[in-house]
Amino acid sequence: MKVNTLKIKVQKQILTISILLLGGKFIAFYLTNSVGILTDALESIVNVIAGAISLVSLYISSKPRDEDHPFGHGKVEQITASIEGILIMLAGGIIIVEGIKRIFDPIVIQKLDIGILIVAGAGLINYLVGWYSIRIGKKHDSMALIAGGKHLQSDTYSSIGLVLGLCLLYFTHIGWIDSALAIIFGGIILITGIRILFKTSENLMDKADNKLLVLLHKTIIKNRKDDWMDIHNLKIIKNGNIHYIDCDLTLPWYYNIRQSHEACDELERLIEIELPDRVQLSVHSDPCNEHQCKNCLLIDCIHRTQIFESPLELTIKLLTHEEEKNK
Repeated sequence: MKVNTLKIKVQKQILTISILLLGGKFIAFYLTNSVGILTDALESIVNVIAGAISLVSLYISSKPRDEDHPFGHGKVEQITASIEGILIMLAGGIIIVEGIKRIFDPIVIQKLDIGILIVAGAGLINYLVGWYSIRIGKKHDSMALIAGGKHLQSDTYSSIGLVLGLCLLYFTHIGWIDSALAIIFGGIILITGIRILFKTSENLMDKADNKLLVLLHKTIIKNRKDDWMDIHNLKIIKNGNIHYIDCDLTLPWYYNIRQSHEACDELERLIEIELPDRVQLSVHSDPCNEHQCKNCLLIDCIHRTQIFESPLELTIKLLTHEEEKNK
C-alpha cells in the first residue's frame, strides 16, 4: 500500500472512532450533568473536527506536484496541524470558563458510576488509537497523524485524572470537585494545543531539522569517498513527508561532466538508502582548488601541489556552511 493511501486509511479509522466516542461521552454528560464529563465531551468535538480537517489535508497532500505547486502539497499537513492546535486551545479555554461558572452555579450530579465507566472506556480507546496514529505518523513522517495522535493521548491523560476526580466526587459528594476538575484539565488541554501550535509553526518556518542533519552527517562520514573533497551549503526543506535536500559537492577540478555526474549520483544514492521514498536530492558539483591538496585523499593525484597532511573534517557546521571555508 502506498504511503499516502495508508495515511488516509488510518485517518479515516481515527475519525470514525472519534465520532463514536463523542456520542458516548455526551450520553455520559446527559446522564450525570457533570461539568467534568462535559470537558471530555467538548474535547471530543475538537477531536472530530480536527480529524475531519486532517483527513482533508491528507487527501490534498497526497496530490502529485503540479505547475502551481512544484514542491507538492505537503505543507497543508502543517497548516491543518496548526488549526488543530488552535482548536485544542479553544476547547481548553471553553472548559476552564465553564468550570469557573459551575463553581458559582452548581448543578446536582447524578449517575456518576455510569459516567465514570464511559469516560474510562473512552480514555483507554483514545490512548490505543493515539499510539497507533503516532506510530504510523513517525514511520511515514506525517505531522498530521503525529499531532492527531498526541491530541488523542492527551485526552487519555486528562481522562485518567478525570476518572480519579469523579471517583473522589462519587465517594465524598463535595460539589466543587467537579468544577476544579474542569479547570485543571482545561488547563492541560490548553497547554497541549500551545505545544502543537509551536511545533507546527517551526515546521512552517522551515526550521532546521537537527535530527535529520545528524543522520545525514553520519551517513556521509561513514560512506565518504576519496574524491569528495568537501560537502557544503546543505539545505533541507520539509514538505509533508518529503525532504527536499540541496547541497554542493567539491570534486577534483579535472573531472569531466560524466565523472562529476556519477559522483553526485553516488552521494544521492547513499542518502536515499537512509531516507527511502522520502527525499528529493539536488547536488551541485564544485571544482577543487590548489589549497585543498593538503586535505585531499587522492594520494596519487598527478595534479597535487601540496603534500597531504590530513583529510578535511566534514563537521555539521561545515556541511551547512554557505561557502567552502578554505576559499
